[in-house]
Amino acid sequence: MKSISLDITKAAQFLNAGAVKAYEPKVKAAQEALENGTCAGNDFLGWLHLPSSITPEFLAEIQATADTLRNNCEVIVVAGIGGSYLGARAVIEALGNSFAWLVNDKRNPTIMFAGNNIGEDYLAELTAYLKDKKFGVINISKSGTTTETALTFRLLKKQCEAQRGKDEAKKVIVAVTDAKKGAARKCADKEGYKTFVIPDNVGGRFSVLTPVGLLPIACAGFDIKELVAGAQDMEKACDLSVPFEENPAAQYAAVRQGLYTQAGKKIEIIANFQPKLHFIAEWWKQLYGESEGKDHKGIFPAACDFTTDLHSMGQWIQDGERTIFETVISIETPNKELDFPFDEENLDGLNFLAGKRVDEVNKMAELGTRLAHVDGGVPNIRISVPLLNAYYIGQLIYFFEKACGISGLLEEVNPFNQPGVEAYKKNMFALLNKPGYEAESKAIQERLANDK
Repeated sequence: MKSISLDITKAAQFLNAGAVKAYEPKVKAAQEALENGTCAGNDFLGWLHLPSSITPEFLAEIQATADTLRNNCEVIVVAGIGGSYLGARAVIEALGNSFAWLVNDKRNPTIMFAGNNIGEDYLAELTAYLKDKKFGVINISKSGTTTETALTFRLLKKQCEAQRGKDEAKKVIVAVTDAKKGAARKCADKEGYKTFVIPDNVGGRFSVLTPVGLLPIACAGFDIKELVAGAQDMEKACDLSVPFEENPAAQYAAVRQGLYTQAGKKIEIIANFQPKLHFIAEWWKQLYGESEGKDHKGIFPAACDFTTDLHSMGQWIQDGERTIFETVISIETPNKELDFPFDEENLDGLNFLAGKRVDEVNKMAELGTRLAHVDGGVPNIRISVPLLNAYYIGQLIYFFEKACGISGLLEEVNPFNQPGVEAYKKNMFALLNKPGYEAESKAIQERLANDK
């Protein structure tokens, strides 16, 4: 079986000779700290050997629950925010039909995502859409009190019960939550919902290979066994025992830290030439942004969909401030085949492409872009993925996770916490007069008055 591969040559050339190799001792120390549990955030290392710990029995339980939902629902709404939905959405959109909502063949339920915003129009339109649908809900929240998700779940729970009756609703509402505590656990136990546990030692952004991601992916009709198998093989490929030069996670972590600390590259653009990878990039942005953005440090993670964004961001990337580097995810072989047609009139002048596969044109756009950007002073890393399927997406997920853990430790931050995420919540709760936030509310009101 082939594997995803990494090419760092067009990035390493922007560093001094031997600069990547010089990171080997630090990378090894970071890997050992992860393996031995001696690093900062060591109580959140459950993702590290998660793929190899997943049993066939566990996957069978998830698949059985997914089948129950699939057999009883036209629509399944996944309620979650951040890591509680991005991983699942990334995989589902990467593997699914780009126009699934228009051409649903009724073999698979429509998967929708909510609980990731507080948009009144969005929620009103969602509930209106669901009024004549047999729908179910996967509520993903460790605490059950995250505002965006809790608000959405309250709306969906009441609507599902009203439309299907309480007894039927119990069969199609599943909670993925804490093992023992929290509002979501309490609600699930009270109502008798099927539940799956979010492991205490796995943070949200690393949770796609837990029921957080696996259940929605199975509901969408994709092969979670193959997804996990890919992650398991990549776990081996990124193991501490694999030599530095052959370890893709070690190489990626080393070169991006070299570009950051030695070449002044503060922004990493993840780019793709396959539109289905848009949410893979969104998941990646959270993984790296939330893991590395600490102590006024961290590479800023951005994303572009090419060739689309070459017509909006291409000028800046080519000629703007030279603080960026690119990581391109390239799909070697598309799943479909489409040839470029010949046209008698040739008004667009494109008959020179007649008979070529569309993917050949896309690949030349990719190569031409990479060459232009490197010539323009943009270091370029290339991740080559043999096929867009569950197995290789599983590989890609674990590769990015392992490299992220190493990279964060090279940066000397705790890659597994997110203290900055709480700041906006405190202000929001104070402004909404949530009980317990009286002092904060008073301070904010005084501040706002002074600002006037």
